[in-house]
Amino acid sequence: MASIEDDNSLSVRAAWLHYAGGMRQTEVAKRLGVTVVKANRLIAKANNEGVVKVSIDGDIVACLELEQQLIRKFGFKECIVVPNLNNDPGPFKSLAVAGAAYLRRVIASRTTSVIGVGHGRTLQAMVSELIEEQNNDVQFVSLLGGLTRNLAANPHDVIHRLAEKTRSQSFVMPLPLYANSIEDVKILLSQHGVSEVLHLGNSSAIKLVGIGSVHSEFSMANSGIIRENELQEVQNKGGVGEMLGSFFDSEGRLLETELSQRTISVDINACRETRVVALAGGLGKVGAIRSVAKSGLISCLITDEETATELTADRGN
Repeated sequence: MASIEDDNSLSVRAAWLHYAGGMRQTEVAKRLGVTVVKANRLIAKANNEGVVKVSIDGDIVACLELEQQLIRKFGFKECIVVPNLNNDPGPFKSLAVAGAAYLRRVIASRTTSVIGVGHGRTLQAMVSELIEEQNNDVQFVSLLGGLTRNLAANPHDVIHRLAEKTRSQSFVMPLPLYANSIEDVKILLSQHGVSEVLHLGNSSAIKLVGIGSVHSEFSMANSGIIRENELQEVQNKGGVGEMLGSFFDSEGRLLETELSQRTISVDINACRETRVVALAGGLGKVGAIRSVAKSGLISCLITDEETATELTADRGN
C-alpha cells in the first residue's frame, strides 16, 4: 500500500498534469499508471486540500529529491524541479509555468525593486504564463544587448512584454550583444543612457537568465547574433554552455575568446554577488547546464524532471 507521503506527491503530480499540462483525466490516468477513477480522486484531493490555486502549490517527492541532489552537487542555494509534460518540446511549458510562479513570488515578497532579465525562448515562454497585474514597485532591466541581424528574432520582446504584463517600468539596452570590434564597444558604451542601464543591470539583486548550448542548433547563430565562424572559435576552445553572452567549458571555466572582448552585458563575474536564477531544461541542454552550473554563478536553477535526472547522474560531461 502506498504511503500517505507518496499519495500526496501523486496528488500534486496529477494536479500539475491536469491544470498546468492541460491533460484530460484519462490522459493523467494513463501517464500515472492509475485508473481514471483514481486520477479523478487524486485531482479532487489536490483541490480539497488547497493545493490548486492560481498556481499549483505543493511538493512532488521525486522532484524534491532531485532538487536536493542538485543543490548538493552544484552548490545551488535553491533549486526547483518540475514534472515534464507530454508534447512539450524544450520543455518550454513546464519551465514557463514554474518560472512565472517563481517571478510572481519574488514580486510579491517585495525583497527587491530591480529585477534583471536576460533573453531567450524559455524566458519568452515564461512571460506568456504570467498573469497580468499591476506591480509599480518593481522595475525590469535588460542584462545584455540584444539587437540582431535577423529582425525576426527580437530578444527585447521579453523585457517589453514583462513591462506590459506587469505594468511596470522597464529599461532596455538598445545595443547588440557583441560589438563589431573592441573599438566599437567603447563607442557604444559611451552613448547616452547606456552606462546607466548597465549600472542598473549590475545592481539588480535578482537576475533571471537562460542558458544556451554550443551546438549547431545554437540559437545565437540561428538568430544572427553571432556568425558561424565565431561559434566555431568557441567550440574549438572547448565551449559547452553560454550564459549572458559568456561561454563556459565543461568544467565551468569562463572562456576568453575574441567574442569576450566585444560582449556588451553586465559583469559576469559580479553576478556572484547577486542571485542568478537560471531557467533552463531539455535533454539537448544537459551539457550546457552542467557546464554553467559548475561555474558557481547560479544561485537557483529551475529545470524539468528529465533534465534534472540526467544532471544528477554521473555521466561525465
